[in-house]
Amino acid sequence: MPQRLSLRAASAFLSLFLSAVFVPQATAGDPYLLNDSAIELMHRGEYEKALEQLQNAFSLFPYNESIRKSLTAAYVEVGKRQLTSNQSDAAAENFENARKLSPDIQEYGILRGIALYSGKHYDEAAIVLEQARQNGGDNVPLLFYLGRVYYDTGDLTRAIDAWDRALAIDPEIKAIRDMAEKAHRESAVEIRMEKGYSGMFVISYDEGTRSDLADAVLDVLETAYNRVGYDLSYYPATRVPVILYTKKDYRSVTAGPEWSGGLYDGKVRLPIGGAGEITPMLRAVLSHEYTHVVVAELTKGNCPTWLNEGLAEFEGRKEYNPPMAELVKAAKTAGYISFTTLEKSLAALDAKGAALAYQQSYSLVSFMISAYGLHKVREILVNLGNGMKSEAAITGAFADYGLDFKQIVQEWQAYMQKEYGAN
Repeated sequence: MPQRLSLRAASAFLSLFLSAVFVPQATAGDPYLLNDSAIELMHRGEYEKALEQLQNAFSLFPYNESIRKSLTAAYVEVGKRQLTSNQSDAAAENFENARKLSPDIQEYGILRGIALYSGKHYDEAAIVLEQARQNGGDNVPLLFYLGRVYYDTGDLTRAIDAWDRALAIDPEIKAIRDMAEKAHRESAVEIRMEKGYSGMFVISYDEGTRSDLADAVLDVLETAYNRVGYDLSYYPATRVPVILYTKKDYRSVTAGPEWSGGLYDGKVRLPIGGAGEITPMLRAVLSHEYTHVVVAELTKGNCPTWLNEGLAEFEGRKEYNPPMAELVKAAKTAGYISFTTLEKSLAALDAKGAALAYQQSYSLVSFMISAYGLHKVREILVNLGNGMKSEAAITGAFADYGLDFKQIVQEWQAYMQKEYGAN
């Protein structure tokens, strides 16, 4: 049975209805009222709606200072939200719109540079950040991201200079201090290295490494670029830095665990300096590390370790597929590492624990691919790249099967029990 609204409730409802529906229509032709309405929308956090109204107001009255300031603020706020949701290109455009309206405010140039860096438009990001630096001088955020641009493009000298200047302003920022120290370690090693280039890779190699081996490494990586790209339907657009170290220099630069045979941290780092030829094992390592490049770009760095390493092993084992002794042992007693643990870094594990972690991750990913198709795993990666948490990303990808991550793990465990006789 329908109930009557009280007079107070009806009045409140009418007021809400009018503010939501009729006010925008009433203010459509009045720039001042559009501006006031947009400011109210911004107070409520509805920046996209406010931006649309302010663009209309500005087109009607482009010389009004209040409207210009409101429009600038709306562009910035929308851009910040786009940046945090990985819409870096759209964010860069909105920050540029803000900068054009208020060219004297350095922050807008810095924000545009950050968005361009996030979208891997490194050359343009460097130009924009250097221009912002000329317009307003040095500050920590600008120098931090300028250093990141130079570091990611292999210009360690400029990266170190930017970060050292940032630390001179504020020496207490640990993230910058750590990156500067790492860059200094790398520079001490890489300053004596030779360089080589292919279509999608730039390689630096120790003077003890033969140039023909470096060329062969580039050939293997170009093959991996095409094969992994086909599998995951993604091809990075910017050149990937690859560095070949001696084992001693690799430990010095990366400070990684003893069992580490390679690393991707924005650059592919490999301890193979002095190797004589390309072996199946080396091909596997190169394919493995390159897969991390693709996963990092697809997920924008938001990927659980088990999925990242499992996919890398899936690609690497196409070249060299050694026995999975640790996994077989674990399967016989159901002595697996929890996948919650495998969400995080494996660096703290010993050699046997790391071997099990890699084999277990590969086994689960391989099971998912064989049972449901590689396209489902790629769908997980895309969901992660859109900012979803891992369990939600998996549940979303497997929604048509009505499965969540826990159920998939249970299916995998049942398969392992049947295959290896786990208790």
